[in-house]
Amino acid sequence: MPERFTTDPAVKSTLGGDVAARAKVLADTDSVELMRVFTFTGDRVADAYAALLPDYGLAKLVRMLVQACDEGVEAVKDAPPELVTFIRAMEAKPDWIDMKLVEEGARAERNGTANLSPFLIRGAFLATFLNKYAALPMALTGTLSTSGSAHRVKETATFFATSVLPGALERFGPGFKSAAMVRLMHSTVRFNVMKKPGLWDPKVYGVPIPQVDQMPAGLIGIFLMAYELLAKGKTEFAPDQRARVELALYRCYLLGLPEVLLKKTPQGIADIMNARAATLRDGYDDATCGELVRATMAAELFKDDSLRHRIMRSVEPPLARAFFLNAFLGGDEKRAAEIGVHVTPQDKLAAGVLMAGIMGRSALYRAASRLPVVSEIADRVLVHRIKRQLGDYGHAKFVSDESQYRPAKAPVPAE
Repeated sequence: MPERFTTDPAVKSTLGGDVAARAKVLADTDSVELMRVFTFTGDRVADAYAALLPDYGLAKLVRMLVQACDEGVEAVKDAPPELVTFIRAMEAKPDWIDMKLVEEGARAERNGTANLSPFLIRGAFLATFLNKYAALPMALTGTLSTSGSAHRVKETATFFATSVLPGALERFGPGFKSAAMVRLMHSTVRFNVMKKPGLWDPKVYGVPIPQVDQMPAGLIGIFLMAYELLAKGKTEFAPDQRARVELALYRCYLLGLPEVLLKKTPQGIADIMNARAATLRDGYDDATCGELVRATMAAELFKDDSLRHRIMRSVEPPLARAFFLNAFLGGDEKRAAEIGVHVTPQDKLAAGVLMAGIMGRSALYRAASRLPVVSEIADRVLVHRIKRQLGDYGHAKFVSDESQYRPAKAPVPAE
């Protein structure tokens, strides 16, 4: 097993909390075994397609995948069998997913995507950089620069925003294509990183971007929702929450995660996410994690001189900093400052005022969603706003340029 994976009670993991809490998680041997297996697992079908890079080149692999998504794999002349297998795997509708519920979940998520996501996406992105073992692929592929960070934040925001548009995750929808492109990007990173001598140490890091590291991005929203319910003593999701869970699970499925990692109950979701945290060795390296955090905070996401972009340049960074501090660092301002996120009293005041306004607007849309006729109008407005956001983010290419890969400074070995 690579250094990153640990079940040793004497070794600190990313779960945090007391020793007894971690011991309880590790006692679930089935979940621990899943973490062991999927720490070694990439994406079988997408990785096979990415392995054609030496024969086809990245540009042709991308063109063939885009055409297969837009027109069907049958339209691709001399399509390699690896592409056919890749697309067929994505086309297969799992019998444990209710597509009607997926669409209901997308509709339910549009309010948060339109009103909250533009302000929180940067802060949420920072959370992926708090562990050196999980963050290294991002550091190696050029994200240590502010332009690289801005690019990756916008791509992430684009994927999740696209996925909640009406019909986006249907076979020929834009969300389906985005998921395929994200998978190819991850697979090309694995291929390029692991074939370069000295760039990646599998004894320390295992497989680049393993399945267990894709869980947090896809499941963090429903994980937080599940935790909140469990804290209140509830064991089931409400109907609207259940629809949002279905959307998240299908989105993860399209990204290549297997059913065994995609749980449907609050307890199941909490258990699988805690198992990942309890088996991931804690480790923070400033040359990797700190530089990623600082580059992402310094990245300019809204560049033009329109009034909307000027406003966003003023209000988004303080809210992102405050969100990151409270949601992922437990309000520890000293720790935030150590890694380069300085939350000032002015940031807190601005974030409080902004959140009050955002939550008020979100509440109005929730109220409108319950009213006949008005709900349809409100939903169309949300769709329009999400499309405008996508225009702000620009065209997402979802590619990884091997020429931009740079070795990261060697991290301090685990003790």
